[in-house]
Amino acid sequence: MFKNKECHVSQDDNVSAEIPDWSREQVRSFWDAGPKLLRSIRRYQTAKKRGGVWAAMSARYWVIIHRFWSIVSQCEIHLHTKIGGGLRIPHPQGIILHPDVEIGVNCMIFQQVTLSGPVVMGGHVDVGAGAKLMAPLRVADHSTIGANAVVTKDVLSGQTVVGVPAKPI
Repeated sequence: MFKNKECHVSQDDNVSAEIPDWSREQVRSFWDAGPKLLRSIRRYQTAKKRGGVWAAMSARYWVIIHRFWSIVSQCEIHLHTKIGGGLRIPHPQGIILHPDVEIGVNCMIFQQVTLSGPVVMGGHVDVGAGAKLMAPLRVADHSTIGANAVVTKDVLSGQTVVGVPAKPI
């Protein structure tokens, strides 16, 4: 049933917080909505930076593609959100990211996560299913947010927080 699929999700201490691992965003099948949504955002941002008539037409095309994959994935990530390389979204359903969110490299965000307002995430941050991060706050490198945690304060480097309100363990 899952032949040739990489379905493992584990905490890997060797994941960099500075160097993006672009293989994490690789599209594995046609209906792989998370990577397709990220690709539409990245290509839109590239077209907008380029400028010119063809770039403007390309940007409009990627807006349409972004809307399609947003509907398919039931995910709301704004086109202007700053996203570092290597973001992994295994299950994109219900993810809501504010346009002012900044996501570092090699992060992982699970389903039903909400990042409201200017949340700044460092590199290699894992956010569990259903977690809510209420701005303004910063999440440092190599941190983990537990499932259904409600984070209202900054998270230090390498820290794991869980609960409502989120507390370090």
